[in-house]
Amino acid sequence: MELQCRILILYDQGDLVDILAQSVAEGARMFPESDVVLQRPRQTSKHDLEMADALIFGTPNWTGIKGSLKLWMDTTGDLWEEGILTGKVGAAFTSSAGNHSGTEFTLLNVLHWFLGNGMMIVGLPWTPVMERSGSYYGATAIGQVTDEDREQARALGRRVAEIARQLKIGGGYG
Repeated sequence: MELQCRILILYDQGDLVDILAQSVAEGARMFPESDVVLQRPRQTSKHDLEMADALIFGTPNWTGIKGSLKLWMDTTGDLWEEGILTGKVGAAFTSSAGNHSGTEFTLLNVLHWFLGNGMMIVGLPWTPVMERSGSYYGATAIGQVTDEDREQARALGRRVAEIARQLKIGGGYG
């Protein structure tokens, strides 16, 4: 049985999101069995989603999901109908220019897409860092990316990789 897990980090362009994506990848790579791939939506095929054990989506907060990512997500309805992503792990991260600009709303929009595909959501458990930075719905950055934001992003990547691997060892999903 192949124990390597493919973690696809799919993120739309945005300065803060780019930095968070790198930190999420660092966290996922903490598990040597993880094959971590970072891609933009335009580079990503439905086959890439199907081959992944876990999907982590990142988007700048533009009062919700950035339009280009949302448009791409809307082209994947056949995966939903066929149940291709059912049981896979999903997580999200986002950034915004300021507090109270809908960061958690954006994360919930991404998580809604995962739920619609029958995926298992992974968030972040509460920590003292989260009290100052972020959301348990996913990793975040507001205005700038702080060391604590990077720490949260790494924790999210590590947590997703760990859970995806446990699922794969335990007989998979689907």
